[in-house]
Amino acid sequence: MNTLSVVIITQNEQRNIGRCLESVKGVADQIVVVDSGSTDDTESVVRSFGADFVHHDWEGYAQQKNFAESLATGDFILSIDADEALSDELKSSVAKLKNEGFGQNEVYEVKRLTNFCGDWIHHCGWYPDAKIRIYARGTSRWDGVVHESLIFSHNPKIVPLSGDLLHYSYYSVAEFISRQDHYSTLAAQKDQGKKVSLAKLVFKPMWKFLRDYLFRLGFLDGKSGYIICRTNAYYTFMKYAKRGD
Repeated sequence: MNTLSVVIITQNEQRNIGRCLESVKGVADQIVVVDSGSTDDTESVVRSFGADFVHHDWEGYAQQKNFAESLATGDFILSIDADEALSDELKSSVAKLKNEGFGQNEVYEVKRLTNFCGDWIHHCGWYPDAKIRIYARGTSRWDGVVHESLIFSHNPKIVPLSGDLLHYSYYSVAEFISRQDHYSTLAAQKDQGKKVSLAKLVFKPMWKFLRDYLFRLGFLDGKSGYIICRTNAYYTFMKYAKRGD
């Protein structure tokens, strides 16, 4: 049977990390948590689960995940964020996959369901939000500044798993707006110097709202759907406005 290493990066995640670690009990052969300087009780919670806890100064999302994966010893890696957790159905899917054996040249995709201020969001372009999260160790690397993604050294077959990866992303609207402002700054820095036309500055945010709220049925998610779509449009505006050209 192949072994599975669960890899997580953290910073001040005491409100989330216990739920995350509890959800992978029974399927993880190793849990690696790389922390970039938490000042809360993250470390004590992690150690209470018997996980490996390693401090590593922050280098960026992709670099931090790459470092964490360099510490993994399992044949396969399950990459999960501290504010995520396996649903019961997804945990059963992972357990079944381990028992039956991972496929050659296969990577495994999960559907991510996000909780926004207590509401599960099924539209707005946020669901199913498919992510590759299980793959053979040493076959990929993380790349990207804001929304990091996996780059594979081969052309794998993508296999979907049943069940949702539960994403407890935002506990308040203020937190959501603050984080989108931060992400827009990172995106602007990445594309600094690229010209932005007035038309793009005006119409890109408008299209983002219309697409997510109307065509992606964000209005079906009620008040939370409206807030998400408006704030995502704000993010689009800010990432262009902050380029400073």
